[in-house]
Amino acid sequence: MNQFNKEILDALSSDSKKSLKDVFRNQLEQTVNTLLQEELSAVLGYQPYERNDSSAHGDNARNGSYQRTIDTEFGPINITVPRDRKNKFRNALFEPYSRRTDTLESMIIKMYSKGITTREIADLVERMYGDYYSPTTVSNITKQVGNLVEEFHNRTFKHSQYVCVFLDATYIPLKRGTVEREAVNIAIGIRSDGGK
Repeated sequence: MNQFNKEILDALSSDSKKSLKDVFRNQLEQTVNTLLQEELSAVLGYQPYERNDSSAHGDNARNGSYQRTIDTEFGPINITVPRDRKNKFRNALFEPYSRRTDTLESMIIKMYSKGITTREIADLVERMYGDYYSPTTVSNITKQVGNLVEEFHNRTFKHSQYVCVFLDATYIPLKRGTVEREAVNIAIGIRSDGGK
């Protein structure tokens, strides 16, 4: 049994102070840092602490690292992003300057699309992740879908027989495994003769 399995068993036992979420967060942090080091080794062509024969690998070499904190679904993780002298290394795990994983952003966008306010979303994120996100931050994340909304509003209507179209939605609870509120879209078109 490896160390990770032992930590999971300890977290599942009732006398342990470590939660299962902490175990997964620590494992994720270790794995991400290991992957980043291996990515740099693949770019440079040699492992850390190996003799760097500059004729075989070029004159590129390791050049320190910098720290970043990424918010994940298990909590914040601290990663060490390595650098090389010629700046050829680009990690494939995270976008440059990103501070959170896509799962958090997609969850915020889904909650916003279901009609939850930015303040309620900020409170939910704080309770789930432990970090405070201001309503402005949540609003900035939801602006990512703003261009899709703008395209929807500016699209051409295929049926020219309607003079006016009313669009509305109502939320009703639907049971599909679990009970969730889903939007039922309603569209009413009025023709030039007054018919609907």
